[in-house]
Amino acid sequence: MISLLISLNYLAVAQPVVETQTQLTPILHKVPKTYQGKINNQDRNRTVITQLNHNQFQGRNRLRFSPNCQKEFCLPTSYLITQERNGEIREFTIPDNNPNSTEPTTPTPVEQVDVIEVIADRQEYNNQQQVVTAEGKVVMNFAQAVLTADRLQVNLADRIAVAQGNVVLTRGQQVLRGEKFEYYLVQDRGVVINAQGEVDQATLNRDLSARLPESRIVPQTTLSDRLTITQPLTDVSAAESIGISVGSNRDYRIISGNNEQTSGGEINRLRFEAAKMEFQNNDFTATDFRLTNDPFSPPELELRAKTANFTQTAPQVSVLTTEKSRIVIDDSFTVPLLTNRFVIDSRPRQPGIVNFGFDGEERGGLYLERSFKLIETEKTNWEITPQYFLQKALFPTAFDFSDEDDGGIFNPSSLGLQTQFTNTFSPRTSLQARLSLNSLDPDDVEDELRTRVALNQQLGNLANPHTFSLQYNFRDRLFNGSLGFQTVYSSIGGIITSPNIALGKTGINLIYQGSIQNINADTDREDLLEPNRDNDRINLTRYQTAASLNKGFLLWQGKALAPTPNQGLRFTPIPVVPFLQLNTGISGVSSFYSNGDNQPSLQANIGIEGQLGHFSRSYLDYTGFSLTYSQGIRGDRSPFLFDRYVDEKTLSLGITQQIYGPIRVGVQTSLNLDDNEEISTDYVLEYSRRTHNITLRYNPVLEIGSINFRINGFNWRGDTRPFVSPVIQGVSQ
Repeated sequence: MISLLISLNYLAVAQPVVETQTQLTPILHKVPKTYQGKINNQDRNRTVITQLNHNQFQGRNRLRFSPNCQKEFCLPTSYLITQERNGEIREFTIPDNNPNSTEPTTPTPVEQVDVIEVIADRQEYNNQQQVVTAEGKVVMNFAQAVLTADRLQVNLADRIAVAQGNVVLTRGQQVLRGEKFEYYLVQDRGVVINAQGEVDQATLNRDLSARLPESRIVPQTTLSDRLTITQPLTDVSAAESIGISVGSNRDYRIISGNNEQTSGGEINRLRFEAAKMEFQNNDFTATDFRLTNDPFSPPELELRAKTANFTQTAPQVSVLTTEKSRIVIDDSFTVPLLTNRFVIDSRPRQPGIVNFGFDGEERGGLYLERSFKLIETEKTNWEITPQYFLQKALFPTAFDFSDEDDGGIFNPSSLGLQTQFTNTFSPRTSLQARLSLNSLDPDDVEDELRTRVALNQQLGNLANPHTFSLQYNFRDRLFNGSLGFQTVYSSIGGIITSPNIALGKTGINLIYQGSIQNINADTDREDLLEPNRDNDRINLTRYQTAASLNKGFLLWQGKALAPTPNQGLRFTPIPVVPFLQLNTGISGVSSFYSNGDNQPSLQANIGIEGQLGHFSRSYLDYTGFSLTYSQGIRGDRSPFLFDRYVDEKTLSLGITQQIYGPIRVGVQTSLNLDDNEEISTDYVLEYSRRTHNITLRYNPVLEIGSINFRINGFNWRGDTRPFVSPVIQGVSQ
């Protein structure tokens, strides 16, 4: 997004080869009617580009061929068109270079002619100094940008424009202000004094992509985030956010999917200030730099740095390097940053120097990790993440590990490794591979190695596509409700998932999935096992189809408070809309196995969710709640354990309550009503502000915890996910 702040790409210009040009003289030129009229702030996005051809230059300059010209002839470099409002129009040729100028020269590609248009109340031209001076509501159109100022001087010989007084540079949604603006024409290099600016970030529509409803048994997101996503629409939609996850941000998704809705980030306009900013092409250097995602002053949260350097390394990848940088909260509390380099792109990443995680089941509790990039290009990304299982090394018996075999600071069993590789072949085709090794002891490799490889192909309309995935999994770790964690030794096959299909205007959404997989996994069926065996695994091919219909009924909706720092945006990035909604859904799954077994099932659910209050007063001004009852029926049982549908009657409930100020506490739990057993329970402690959020989350049943720090309005996400995926109604990730 910082690339939007300073991206002032000038159009490519033609490099002329002129035999003689001894004097620059203004040329009175009658232009088409489209040049006439007033350009002001209301229509400032109109940029006039002159279409020049060979005949226009005959008799003006003698042109000759150049080895660098691939065209029939070469055109002059750039033109400046000036006009007093409702007055005469003048056209000037901007020379290619001035031998007396100190401006550095760089080769300019030969492709296009650039026209710079200046309109003002008063204009004059000094023929001797070759300076055009414009005053009074000056508007300059150039390179798909618009500059407004009180006064503008253009030195044609030095090819520099200097604007003073209420200077505002606008390009698309980018806005840059300053006291003085110096811009070298053609070279796309300049200096802004006392720079201030803002940029609109691309907002995200609510995710209506191809995913079945999120599981209420093992929800991936907290209740407050889910309610923010499902609350009635306000005037603005949610933007992305930085998130640093310290712990296990579980990959708990619905029956088959990737429900990656992102909540938070109503604030989709960034502001920045700098005492001085120098830029060239897509790079800039700033002194006394300040950046915030808060539209109000003084900002809640801002990044301050003595100097900042921004470099665009790829079309969608940029690097911001700072010196003496720190985070300032509420204009008083300062946190020094341990890193001075920030890579900004559209892909999720982990920005911390070291991340902490918690996984009792496989890593013995608290662990540390650090990611390193081996390959990082626009299409390819490969990172490696060494891990150290701190709690396992010091207290191995806390989670049923052996003190003798697994304990010890230098024990290779206390070390782990993860690596992830992604490559985008085209907008439709991508490859993802991930490997996890939870012990570096050579004797444990077979039991501790987990791998996933997926080749994904999007079919149909890219705005709402079907997704076909060829997948291979080795020792895939799944959570199947009351049956707990199960490991699928290996599986290979294809899965196709539909987009979210709206059935007319009924408000009903349909999603379906089909798959064929060859699976090697554990069973408890003695009739399928050999008498003499080393394990309880069987190998079968599974043919599976699944479909889901869901519809919500809005029962009541309140009004959000005004989006001001003391009302609707006091503790949240999105004004809270009180509401009450009834949710209904039905899903069916049919699984057929190559040994003749099958497992058909049908499940219906009904629930109510909502939120009360506005999260604006200092205490007890927010209550979020959710209650869902699910009832299922099943035919025969699956021969496998990992996809056996056992939780036929469940109750899922959650509540989040504001205690005082930005602090909220919550609990989410799911129960098997047939056996009166607890399936999963999350405890949540949340510190929520307009610009940032800290969430502590712990699940004693799954032995997984996390600390998530989110800065609203950015596009980084971090997580330390274990290889855990849910199995819902017999369908696994």
